[in-house]
Amino acid sequence: MSDNTAQAYLAEHPRMIGVLFTICVVASQAGNAAAASAGSNPGP
Repeated sequence: MSDNTAQAYLAEHPRMIGVLFTICVVASQAGNAAAASAGSNPGP
């Protein structure tokens, strides 16, 4: 998907900007939680 197509789609569907932002925030928090749980159990 080229930049012009993405810009046009987001201009026609402004609610998707919030959806994409929410997905990015949730993904970053899930990555931090996975890293924290892996670090708290070091093993034998």
